[in-house]
Amino acid sequence: MPRINLLPWRDELRTERRNQFFVALGAAAALVALFILIGNLVFGNFIDHQNSRNRLLQAEIDLLNIKISEILSLEDQKGRLLARMEIIEQLQRSRPGIVHVFEELVTTLPGGVYLSRVKQNGSQLEIIGAAESNTRVSALMRNIDASEWLGSPDLQVVEVKSASAGNGRRASEFTVLAKTLTSGQSEEEDSE
Repeated sequence: MPRINLLPWRDELRTERRNQFFVALGAAAALVALFILIGNLVFGNFIDHQNSRNRLLQAEIDLLNIKISEILSLEDQKGRLLARMEIIEQLQRSRPGIVHVFEELVTTLPGGVYLSRVKQNGSQLEIIGAAESNTRVSALMRNIDASEWLGSPDLQVVEVKSASAGNGRRASEFTVLAKTLTSGQSEEEDSE
């Protein structure tokens, strides 16, 4: 019987398959490298695009922060101006008040009472003077209490001085504290 040797054919087939396998493996590796390169380029492009958008947004945020700081400084300036306007309005409203206070001082002053000094600190009025008697000081305090522009009289000091060399009379030196009232303000509102 004749013998056929199939070994070389199998070796050739095995070698050919091995070559095909290495070619396929090389092609797959090349294809994977190509996909990685394309993926890297695509994702790099996405990252660059997002970074440019982030830079644009950051620039806009910086501009808005500058505008916000300008707005806050303008609001602060507006608050200061409104406070100044309020102070000016208060001064305008209270300007005729001092005239009324001096007029009330004249009308509430009974005969025999002489003022030597009047001092105002806010709404507090300090009246220093001399009177011929303590009764005149009491009359002054009653007149202040009944006044429309003055109120809450408080007697601080009464000193009886002996006769002075010039006039020969005794005098009671006094200090009275009173509050100035605005027009239409009652003493009850002032005390609250």
